[in-house]
Order: sequence, then structure tokens, then C-alpha cells
Amino acid sequence: MKPRVLFVGRTRYRLPLDPAVAPKWEALGRELDVRVVGTAAPDSAPGDGTFRLVPRRRVLDGPRFWAGLPVRVAREIRGFRPEAIVTQTAYEAAAALAARRLTRSDARVVLEVHGDWRTSTRLYGSPARRALGGLGDRIAAWAVRRADVVRTVSPFTSSLVRELGVEPAATFPAYMHLEPFVERPPAPLPEQPVALFVGVLEAYKNVDGLAAAWRLVAPRAPDATLRIVGRGTRTDVVESLVHDLPAQTRWDKRLSADEVVRALDDATVLVLPSRSEGMGRVLVEAFCRGRGVVGTRAGSIPDLVEDGVNGLLVEPGDEAALADAIVRVLTEPGLAERLGEAARERAASWLQTPDEYAARVRALV
Repeated sequence: MKPRVLFVGRTRYRLPLDPAVAPKWEALGRELDVRVVGTAAPDSAPGDGTFRLVPRRRVLDGPRFWAGLPVRVAREIRGFRPEAIVTQTAYEAAAALAARRLTRSDARVVLEVHGDWRTSTRLYGSPARRALGGLGDRIAAWAVRRADVVRTVSPFTSSLVRELGVEPAATFPAYMHLEPFVERPPAPLPEQPVALFVGVLEAYKNVDGLAAAWRLVAPRAPDATLRIVGRGTRTDVVESLVHDLPAQTRWDKRLSADEVVRALDDATVLVLPSRSEGMGRVLVEAFCRGRGVVGTRAGSIPDLVEDGVNGLLVEPGDEAALADAIVRVLTEPGLAERLGEAARERAASWLQTPDEYAARVRALV
């Protein structure tokens, strides 16, 4: 008999599932009896036999989700009777622990740590979140220590839980749908130099630092372009950059996976100047397309990027050093090619099939 496992997270799903997401859940369904609590993307059905999706609220969407999560999880515990509850962050783990106490359940709480939990209150979304930083830290630390099992995704995330005296039960990457990035060989480097950023436009991604660095790069590499892909609360930074340097800046708010593949093929280098970073999926995508990275020594970036081998690393917040590194890769084709070749070789260690991922999750629960 397959173990009953409840997955709890803030992830937005659209039903029916997107082809990029479906293989993961199909594989998990072959290993486990699955139920999922998440949030509904716009125009999605509210749920089905597997997914229980919370609709998006126009007012106080986040606070209402978190306030109601323990009761929602408790309802699923009573109806589904899971043997394990897999949580996406420490905050969902805290809700699951509270729900378990409410229902007097003996379900094991499995906490997945994908990044630094402090980022969500200090470097993401509205500045009002910062007022919750201290409380959030205490809740997260409590959840990490009380969870029955903690799984991390990288050496960096392992270090976060070890600081709280907890040893991870397992460390393996999240499932990433990388088929579009590996189904054909990478394209040659473009003739015109292009730096590419792909990510949410939030403080933790250091979008402001990227804009400041690009203002330094632009006059030193006049034929180069910065292409930014993403949206978020710091769109004002990108709008200002596009206004000031329209000939050297391009902005796409959203691209499909196939379009990101083409954007990487059209780029010379990926730039990831983050102040904090969990498991940087876009790094692996860049590696698959044979593109080196200019990044910061922040979070999990140094776990993937080896300075001088498959990328160049600078200290977070050092805009002049970031600009120098970008200029080097954009103006030295030999360097860009060497970094890209090494990145391509590094990609294989991060690839896993949906079935391999599902087997790891089953072993964990």
C-alpha cells in the first residue's frame, strides 16, 4: 500500500496542471497516495481529487492564507489521515505542527528547506513584511527544531539548519523540469554581447544593484545589451533603467520555458547578483545551455558556480566589481566560451528524472 502524504505549500497551481509541473506529480502519485494544499492561479479550478487550492483574495491575500492554514491542514488531516506532511518552508511546517496538535495526529512533519526563510520577510514583497522579521525568525526556528524530518537542497541550506542544531535527514535538489533546456545542443555564443537576468524583480535578487552595475557597464561595452526577464515589486528600477538606456536594455515581463531557452541561447552570460539565493534553478538552466554565470557569493550560488571555472563571483553589494566581471565576460569571447563549456559539463550533476525525484521523496517520508 502506498503511504498517504499531504503536501503543503504556498505554490500557485493552475488546473489542469501545466506540462512542466505534471510529470512531478504524476511520478509522486506512482509512489505515494498524494493530497496537495496550495493556492489557485488566476482562472484555475479550485481543486480536484488531489489538489485543494485556496483562491487568491483581492485584499490581504497573504495574511488570510497564513492565518487560515493551520485549520485548513487540520481539515485535511481529519479527512485524508496522512502518514506524513511535507511542507515547502518553515512557515508551512509551523502550520502543520499546529494542525497536528489540534487533531492529535501522529503524522510526521517533513520540512523542506529551499532557501533562507529570513528572505521572505526582509528582502521580498512589501516593506511592511519587515515588521514581521523577528516573529518570523522565531516561528521558523521553532519549526526547524520541531519537525520530524528536515530535508535540504544544497550545502548552503544545510548550513542554515545546522546553525539551529539540526542535521538534515537528506539533501537533494528540488525537481526541475529541464527537458526544454537539454533536448537540443546549446547554440553558439551570439556575435553581439548580451547579459541576461532571469528572476523575480525583488530586493533579494538585487535588481537595484544590477541596474547600478549596468550603468557602469554600458559606456565600457557600448555594443552590449542587458536583457531582463521578470516582474515583481521592483519594476520601478527596471523601468528607470530602460528609460535611461533604451538602446542597451531590454525587458520582458514573462517568458515561457521555451522562450527562456531561446533567451539563454541569445545571451553571452547569465547574471545573478542576488543578496540571498536558495537553489537557483536558473543557474542550472544556464548550465544546460552552455552559458557561464556572473554571480555573487550569496546563498547557494557558490554551491553551483566555481569562480573562474564556470562563472565569475563577486561579493554581494559590490556594484563596481559586478560591473567589472560583466565587462570581462562580454568583451572577452574566449573567456565567455571557456566558462560556458565548463558550465555545460557541470549541468549533468543536477539533472534528475521525475521518477528519481519521487523515489527520493518516498525514501524521505
